[in-house]
Amino acid sequence: MSGPISANPQVLRWARISLGLSQKEVAQRMNKKVREVDTWERGEESPTYIQLETLAYKIYKRPIALFFFPEVPEEETIEQEFRTLPEDELLRIPPWMRYLLRKARVLQLNVAELYGGVSPAKRRILHDLDFAPSVAAIDMAQQVRTYLGIELAQQQAWRNTEDALKHWRDVLEECGVFIFKDTFNPPRSKRVDTGDSPFSGFCLYDLDFPIIYVNNNNAKSRQIFTLFHELAHLLMHTGGIDTRQDNYIAYMTGDDRRIEVLCNLFAAEFLVPSHDFETHLAGVSIDDRAIENWASLYCVSRETIMRRLLDQGRMSQQYYERKVRQWSKEQTEGGSGGGNYYLTKGAYLGERYIEIVFSPTCNIQGLP
Repeated sequence: MSGPISANPQVLRWARISLGLSQKEVAQRMNKKVREVDTWERGEESPTYIQLETLAYKIYKRPIALFFFPEVPEEETIEQEFRTLPEDELLRIPPWMRYLLRKARVLQLNVAELYGGVSPAKRRILHDLDFAPSVAAIDMAQQVRTYLGIELAQQQAWRNTEDALKHWRDVLEECGVFIFKDTFNPPRSKRVDTGDSPFSGFCLYDLDFPIIYVNNNNAKSRQIFTLFHELAHLLMHTGGIDTRQDNYIAYMTGDDRRIEVLCNLFAAEFLVPSHDFETHLAGVSIDDRAIENWASLYCVSRETIMRRLLDQGRMSQQYYERKVRQWSKEQTEGGSGGGNYYLTKGAYLGERYIEIVFSPTCNIQGLP
C-alpha cells in the first residue's frame, strides 16, 4: 500500500484538533510540509497507508480503522468535560494531557461495563452527599469526614504519606469513587513541552462511575491533596483539573470561580482541620522546620500546610508562591514511572480494578 489511501479528511482534522495540535506540529512530527497536511484534511490529497499508521498510532493515538469512518465519531470535548475552566486555560492543556483524558474516559466506560452499569459500592458518596457552591469549606469538610468515617486521630496515626495515600484511596473507592494513576509526563525523547507536568490530576464526573486520575510523578503527599481537590469537584457535579499554579482563578466568575476556590479550601480544611491546627500553632514560630513537622503530623504536603497558613492570613501570597515554586523543583517521590512494569501498572489501575478484570466473569477486551 505505497499509494494514497482514502482516509476521511474530516476525521483526520478532528483527530488533530482533539489533541490540541496545529497542522505545523503534525507536519514537523511527520517531517512533511504544512501544506501537505492541510491537503489531507481538505480531501484534496490523501496520505499513504504508512503515513496514516504514523498519524493514527504515533501522533493521534487512535485506532487506524477510525479514519475510515464515514462520519466524525461522537466524543465529549475537553470544553464540555471541564466547562468551569476559562477558555485560555483549556487551550494550554497539552496533547499528552488530552491523551490521558481519553484514557480516563475509556477506563470509565470499562468499569461501567465490568459492573453491568451498577456501582459495586455499598455506599455512594455522590448519591448521599450534595453541596452548593456557597457551602462553607469547614462545614463541607466535617460532613465528608463524618461520611468517610475516618477520625483525625486515625489519620495522624498513619505511618507516612505512602500509608496515608493507600488508606484514602481505599476509603474513597469503598464509597464509589474510582481512582487511577498514571505518569503525566511523556518520555523525554517524545516530550513536546519542557519541564515536568504542571498538572496534578483531574476528575471525570458521573453519578455512578466517577473517576479521579492522579499524577503518579508527584509526591505521595501532593497526590493526597489532589484526591480531595477532585473529590470536591465531583461533589459539585463537575469535572476538574488540579494544577500547581492556579492564577487562572482570577479570571473566573460566578459559580465557576466559587467552585474552584472551594475545592482548594475544602481539600486543605479536610486534611488539616482548622480547630486542630490552631492548637498546634500556639506559641510556635512559623519556619521550614515547623512546616515539615506539621506536614508529617497530618500526612500531607508542605504545600498543604502553607495553604492553611495562607488561608488564615499568617503568611503572604508572595511568600507562599515562592516556596511552592522552590518545592516544585525538588525531586518528587513519584519518580518517572521506572522500576517493575507490572507493579507500576498495578499501582496505576488499583487492586479493585485488577480483581474484577481478572475475575472469571470478565469478558472485556482491549483494556488499557
